[in-house]
Amino acid sequence: MVTILDTVSRSKEDRPRHPEKQGRPDTPLVRKPEWIRVKAPGSPAYNETRRIIRDNNLHTVCEEAGCPNIGECWSKRHATMMIMGDTCTRACAFCNVRTGQPDALDGQEPENVARAVETLGLKHVVITSVDRDDLDDGGAGHFAAVITEIRNRSPETTIEVLTPDFLRKDGAIDTVIDARPDVFNHNLETVPSLYLSIRPGARYFHSLRLLQQVKERDASMFTKSGIMVGLGEERHEVLQVMDDLRSAGVDFLTIGQYLQPTRKHAAVARFVTPDEFKAYERMAYGKGFLLVSSSPLTRSSYHADEDFVRLRDARNAALAK
Repeated sequence: MVTILDTVSRSKEDRPRHPEKQGRPDTPLVRKPEWIRVKAPGSPAYNETRRIIRDNNLHTVCEEAGCPNIGECWSKRHATMMIMGDTCTRACAFCNVRTGQPDALDGQEPENVARAVETLGLKHVVITSVDRDDLDDGGAGHFAAVITEIRNRSPETTIEVLTPDFLRKDGAIDTVIDARPDVFNHNLETVPSLYLSIRPGARYFHSLRLLQQVKERDASMFTKSGIMVGLGEERHEVLQVMDDLRSAGVDFLTIGQYLQPTRKHAAVARFVTPDEFKAYERMAYGKGFLLVSSSPLTRSSYHADEDFVRLRDARNAALAK
């Protein structure tokens, strides 16, 4: 068992961010097209959001994954909390989150997250995490504790979890479902043929089955998943992923452009055009998803608060027919 501590070490700046990638050959960085560029952050509201995150000793996927939308989201006081530290036990070729041996869990983190949610005045919050293969339950109990604290402190806030796959962690999914998040999100990330090179520590059909299990356990809970494009996938493979997700009962699909964090990460095969993203959106709606977000800058938690309202309205409209 891993000991739960009251504090965690933040003194990691002297460690390599991606030690497992240092031996990889450099891949070319491709110039971004005009439609993928965003403004640099720096508004007063952005700085206030940053201060609240720091004051509560929290990590965000906005920073750790280098999200291009951080300036816009933080200027609206929207931040996606990344729990269980800033170090992941996986080494996915697309991800900019630090990899290595994580610290022990912070026993104060559930309370700190709930306090930040209340201070930011969030109507909807997304809680994600690093992969914690070192923990007996993959961190499922910690997810549940965070959900409980938010419910206690900010009962009107709707909660979306974006979980790891809990591979080989029996009962972990049930622990999170039983904590009753409003949305259960788990990203497939890419098409099956690219898993070995892009997501080698994961298994496509395990992730798909996880999403199906959520619906089997609680049909009323919204489920959500997302993929990146521009990694070398074929159009027919993206359409097959859509079919697989609908077979698993997934309600909400996100599709966004992969952006290469460093030369040590997987290269961008191509930049998918806005028109292609619109075509994917039309196809996904045609396959029966309640909600689809498909654009170059789409990310799992981008506009998640507005999307939750749209998702709820879409289900109500479907039930009313």
